[in-house]
Amino acid sequence: MADTSLGTAEQLRDPNYTPALAKAIPLGIQHVLAMFVSNVTPAIIIAGAAGFGFGSDAGAQGFPDMTYLIQMSMLFAGIATLFQTIGFGPVGARLPIVQGTSFAFIPIMIPLVAGKGVEALPALFGGVIIGGLFHTFIATFIGKIRFALPPLVTGLVVTMIGLALVKVGIQYAAGGVPAIDKPEYGSLLNWSAALVVVFVTLALKFYAKGMLAVSAVVIGIFVGYLYAMTVGMVTLEGIATSWGRAAPVAFPMPFKYGFELSFAAVVGFCLMAFVSAVETVGDVSGITKGGAGREATEEEITGATYADGVGSAVAGIFGGFPNTSFSQNVGLIAMTGVMSRHVVTIGAIFLIICGLIPKVGAVIRTIPIEVLGGGVIVMFGMVVAAGISMLSDVNWNRRNMVIFAIALSVGLGLQLDPKAVQYLPDTLRILMTSGLLPAALIAIVLNLILPEELSGEATEEVSGGMAG
Repeated sequence: MADTSLGTAEQLRDPNYTPALAKAIPLGIQHVLAMFVSNVTPAIIIAGAAGFGFGSDAGAQGFPDMTYLIQMSMLFAGIATLFQTIGFGPVGARLPIVQGTSFAFIPIMIPLVAGKGVEALPALFGGVIIGGLFHTFIATFIGKIRFALPPLVTGLVVTMIGLALVKVGIQYAAGGVPAIDKPEYGSLLNWSAALVVVFVTLALKFYAKGMLAVSAVVIGIFVGYLYAMTVGMVTLEGIATSWGRAAPVAFPMPFKYGFELSFAAVVGFCLMAFVSAVETVGDVSGITKGGAGREATEEEITGATYADGVGSAVAGIFGGFPNTSFSQNVGLIAMTGVMSRHVVTIGAIFLIICGLIPKVGAVIRTIPIEVLGGGVIVMFGMVVAAGISMLSDVNWNRRNMVIFAIALSVGLGLQLDPKAVQYLPDTLRILMTSGLLPAALIAIVLNLILPEELSGEATEEVSGGMAG
């Protein structure tokens, strides 16, 4: 319920209204806390997949490249959020939209960097930049392509994103990929740290209200961090060392890792731009309905999509990952009833400040991977749940069941057994083993070309008695 002390009901529904600073500042920071862990997690996952994150030799130097990626995640989430709230020209919805690093691109990025170290980053960021520019181009006709992405397709894609990531959560909770062949992998100590996070998060989600419930994951990770300190997984000396190695202030460097064009990266990021654009359309609609009780205008949808693309392209230049609108904040706006874009601008400034102070990233990198795993299990599980929720809007006739079945079987199957396409050219192999892209492509194409009706007899022979 909205706090009437913040303003009148009419003021609270107005994106241009600014509450008193004493209340606007904590409200803005709330929006940042609701997405903080989700925003920096992709950087940690990609660093780990590439081999310069947790468990790697880079630990001796304090994980400098992972810290930089974390720093850029915070900085450009803040900058992209300013694109949305303040806007310039056609860019930005001028609504209280919080931007952050997108989970959707992780299944695309992991095969691109797997085990290749920092040398994989030029091609990765080349893909981010080109994909961001393509995303910007999509904004010019976003309204015209929505027909090709009904809930059947978008729900499948979001579900596939979650399914691709849940393995990461389990591996982190057990001790991380570098520890897989070591005795401590999967130990009770490792799992206890992850489970503390899971249980605290569940308790807050179900039994707390307001900001405690909204920030359940970040609070769960904080409690897990304290637990890790009590059992010796984190030491004060380690925290002090990490803090001392980090510079007080550092600015982003354009093309710090270079620039390289990789066909697989460009195709992967451009295809995922469609999915990200549709996700943003849904978030904009959710914000205007929940906060202002109206439908989003075409200018707002177009501006929000432009901001997604421009924010991602600019981030890629400096070593940041693709940005998208964060759905967590749709619920937060509905909860607080405050539609002010200037409140979110304050949160964006807070993020930018954090991104310019490497010591913030230095503290984040001291979080044990097992503790992070507990949070990741919850977050990525929620991605799967969100996809299933979207699929609940599908008319489950036999036609849609067959489309879903084929797309899921091929996409998930290739993800589980990447060696099945080991003889394909490298570019195709990387795209196919993501699982996500083949599933999305199959669903989109079949949905466009197959007739609307499918006879009941057509699926009886393969339904195994479960035709319904």
